[in-house]
Amino acid sequence: MKVLLIGSGGREHALAWKLAQSPLLDTLYAAPGNPGIAECATLVSLDIDDHAAVVSFCKENGVGFVVVGPEAPLVAGIADVLRAAGIAVFGPSAAAAQLEGSKGFTKDLCAKYDIPTGAYQRFTDAASAKAYIQAEGAPIVIKADGLAAGKGVTVAMTLDEALAAVDDCFDGAFGAAGAEVVVEAFLDGEEASFFCLCDGVNALPLASAQDHKRVGDGDTGPNTGGMGAYSPAPVMTEEMVARTMKEIIEPTIRGMAADGHPFQGVLFAGLMITAKGPELIEYNVRFGDPECQVLMMRLDSDLLPILHAAAIGRLNKVSADWRDAPALTVVMASKGYPAAYEKNTPIRSIPADDAATKVFHAGTALKDGQLVATGGRVLNVTAVAPTVAKAQAAAYQVLDKVEWDNGFCRRDIGWRAVAREQA
Repeated sequence: MKVLLIGSGGREHALAWKLAQSPLLDTLYAAPGNPGIAECATLVSLDIDDHAAVVSFCKENGVGFVVVGPEAPLVAGIADVLRAAGIAVFGPSAAAAQLEGSKGFTKDLCAKYDIPTGAYQRFTDAASAKAYIQAEGAPIVIKADGLAAGKGVTVAMTLDEALAAVDDCFDGAFGAAGAEVVVEAFLDGEEASFFCLCDGVNALPLASAQDHKRVGDGDTGPNTGGMGAYSPAPVMTEEMVARTMKEIIEPTIRGMAADGHPFQGVLFAGLMITAKGPELIEYNVRFGDPECQVLMMRLDSDLLPILHAAAIGRLNKVSADWRDAPALTVVMASKGYPAAYEKNTPIRSIPADDAATKVFHAGTALKDGQLVATGGRVLNVTAVAPTVAKAQAAAYQVLDKVEWDNGFCRRDIGWRAVAREQA
């Protein structure tokens, strides 16, 4: 099978690394890719926003399967164009991708199909949103409705913070994504990420992870796209996974099909485990980043036939096996992230991978033969070990050998799970 992978981040490097191990793979192409992905795929300079060009490339090169990594091309309808051209694609239609493309769409779906989530209201003007917030009080959550690269959410602990977040959205801080705002109840509990493949009818539960959104140690500072993750999340017990499937995932799949846009791809449920059980914070329609990195390190099965089964409606014919050992990844980011940061700073050296550790490239490029940091989140230093504490120690041991003066990281990734292990 010839496969094209769309994307260029750490998630896509993890997917490329795992896909490249498949005995079913003939050639793996990646567009646009990055220097890490170049080690396991052939990079092609395709404009992924030009869907016709992507189809032409596939037809000219005998590509029979496309795996779409990031959310923006899915929301823009790349999967629809590929399917119409007779090319199998892993990823939802534009209509189904609204689960991530519109926070309000998802909240309305939850209301319609009785899926547990926080109470909410949708607003298209600041005055109405502020009046609702004043009436509800803090803490409260403000979300830009559209895609904002993981940065359009404010968990406001005070009224002033909440009102300022509304102004940010309507003043254009998130562009078109903030033209509508969802205000929802603050859910108290422990967050978890849960992943499940869907083929429109069937669901295959994958694994859980826990992300660390805030930039600073001890979960302090502004939200980011994610500063590190580990898998599995101990809070996702067998009972909690069963409840999540029954109360959240399965009603979503049935509801999306009933509403005329069956979901094919990966459902990434951001959950809050509250006193009542699992409640949905939000859906993403692609693998998490950096959660994908720890999932791929733990997946024992061949990834390619599982993704292909989701794309062609045969998910009930495959299964996924997982290593018991936990995996943990630490994000190395450019100093200043998530605010302004310097680009093209040199990365002099990255330690070689071994059987238990892997450095995934997220925001890197080659400039005149020199590896440089081009993004906010740049490297994902990942390890798998018998315990979270050992995986944490192994990841930081590798990270401390990276020679990059402009990099920083959190030093406490996995702290909740380590504390559980030591209790």
